[in-house]
Amino acid sequence: MQTYLVGGAIRDALLGRPGSDRDWVVVGATPEEMVAKGFLPVGRDFPVFLHPKTREEYALARTERKSAPGYRGFTIHAAPDVTLEQDLARRDLTVNAIALPANKAASAIDTAHLIDPFHGRHDLAQKLLRHVTDAFREDPVRILRVARFAARFTDFEVAPETMALMREMVAAGEVDALVPERVWQELARGLMEARPSRMFELLRDCGALAVLLPELDRLWGVPQPEAHHPEVDTGLHLMMVLDMAARLEAPLAVRFACLVHDLGKGSTPPEVLPRHIGHEQRGAALLQAVCERWRVPVELRELAEVVAREHGNIHRSGELNATALVRLLERCDAFRKPERFEQALLACECDARGRLGLEDSAYPQRERLLAALGAAQSVETEPIARDAQLAGAAGPKIGEAIARERVAAVAAALPPRA
Repeated sequence: MQTYLVGGAIRDALLGRPGSDRDWVVVGATPEEMVAKGFLPVGRDFPVFLHPKTREEYALARTERKSAPGYRGFTIHAAPDVTLEQDLARRDLTVNAIALPANKAASAIDTAHLIDPFHGRHDLAQKLLRHVTDAFREDPVRILRVARFAARFTDFEVAPETMALMREMVAAGEVDALVPERVWQELARGLMEARPSRMFELLRDCGALAVLLPELDRLWGVPQPEAHHPEVDTGLHLMMVLDMAARLEAPLAVRFACLVHDLGKGSTPPEVLPRHIGHEQRGAALLQAVCERWRVPVELRELAEVVAREHGNIHRSGELNATALVRLLERCDAFRKPERFEQALLACECDARGRLGLEDSAYPQRERLLAALGAAQSVETEPIARDAQLAGAAGPKIGEAIARERVAAVAAALPPRA
């Protein structure tokens, strides 16, 4: 039985980047032998085990054979006769198909003992993302992984032959068979990379974006009003917004809201939505479809809905009086969910600064709206409700009384509009 460190930990060490989780492959062992040594089996589809002390993952060397379309359409063969090179051959990219004997990986990576049958070190030096073998085509999730790595390694390019292979896979319908959980997992991880726009640009280049997110793909070529969008093209603007979210170190919920805030501007086919409804209504319906298709978590969906519906009003909030500001806060549910409202404002700042020549502009709307929220929150609602009830008011009338006090508080706290 021989154990090797494989994959991302070696790749990142060679690049001088912070270390990835360490993954191990075991050659010449059976599942029974692993359990006898105290390893905990966790793999549902293939034999993966957790180390009894470190809890790191150890997988038995395996090969795979395509047996059906999609991510789960594989027959797995894991046995003591599977070699390390056979296991490395089934991996996605050459830069992830480098191994090191466990006894040479105790601390720093011992480059003199690297096992690199597919020339991953060469591709690291050349800054290339290249598939290992033609077996790449058997797993469509790898298209998403390549796109995610392009978003992480911003100075790497995808090898032309790998791009050609991905286009063939899309044309063959492999992407259609992807399961929602894996798509969302990869999209979410890609959104959190250093330059998330590269993920979506690469997916668009290979044709996968039109399959996975047609609502997004349609935004390229849609003109924007030049007075507000020097970049003109909606798709280009959206990519700039995403990268601004990364620059501002926004959390995943904000980045997802940035991704989908302008879906309604696309050329929506009449059979999907009537053309006479406004782009905000179209955007809300398209956003709901995207979230249902890929099972986006509820809290991300709710923030995205607020941003898609209200970002225009938030941008124009400097023109609003105290009454309109309180109504905006109410529509955003800012009194019950102030943290989510702050995230909405961050998404709107990304939208405002994700434009050519405006990347370093200030966004005073954020500070003004937070001040308005603070002033409105300072109003003690219980005494107002009690007094209104004593005066015979009920239901909506109590809400109106509270709103009037909030408006007064906001008007007193904020400087008059210019």
